[in-house]
Amino acid sequence: MRKSGKDFETLLNKEAPPVVERMGLTWLIGAAIATTLLWQVPGGDYILYPFTILATWFHEIGHGLMALLLGGQFQKLEIFSSGSGVATYGLRSSLGPIGPALVAAAGPMGPPLAGAALILASRSFRAASLSLKILGSFLLFSALIWVRSLFGLVAIPLLGLIILGIALKAPRWAQGFVIQFLGVQACISTYHQLDYLFSYSAGYLGLSDTAQMQRYLILPYWFWGGFMAIASLVILVQSLRVAYRS
Repeated sequence: MRKSGKDFETLLNKEAPPVVERMGLTWLIGAAIATTLLWQVPGGDYILYPFTILATWFHEIGHGLMALLLGGQFQKLEIFSSGSGVATYGLRSSLGPIGPALVAAAGPMGPPLAGAALILASRSFRAASLSLKILGSFLLFSALIWVRSLFGLVAIPLLGLIILGIALKAPRWAQGFVIQFLGVQACISTYHQLDYLFSYSAGYLGLSDTAQMQRYLILPYWFWGGFMAIASLVILVQSLRVAYRS
């Protein structure tokens, strides 16, 4: 049976994603690209300072939580005004060399996975609002339990309170946008220190995360750096694809 022009137009309208969604996705992708580029140029960290601190928190909390999941201890988290940070943990893993390698990888890879969860939560207002409350509360919780640097004790609770304020006071559309934006920022935080992914040394801290992975998993650090950079991009693209699926 042949469909009339009106029926065909109705079918297209049902299958096509709303214009607002397409514009929102374009904006998010543009923001992700702009943020990644700004992080690589001098002065970019000052423009994106709150997201630099949040990216550091995502990175270091990833190390600590993975150590806890493997039966170790998350002793303290220090975040400094320069945007750098360090997680101190103890590890007793029955997985042999895989355990320390997982903890090393959790720094760069934990944030993209958390970011994907935030992006996917935007498909439902209830899930988006709840996710914002969980993120804000966990920032406050981490400051209470693990953060031990003076700057971190000010910056992390402040970020947590701002996110909680958005979850409790902002309109639905704003909460949905913020959760997606924060999810994108978490995913691309892997690129915050792109040179670090391809560095063997972490300065006075010793080996970089990728060099730690080389130590325990044999393959060279630059391989792991490239693998995590690509994996982070794939995770971001796939999570946005699912979130914006009509």
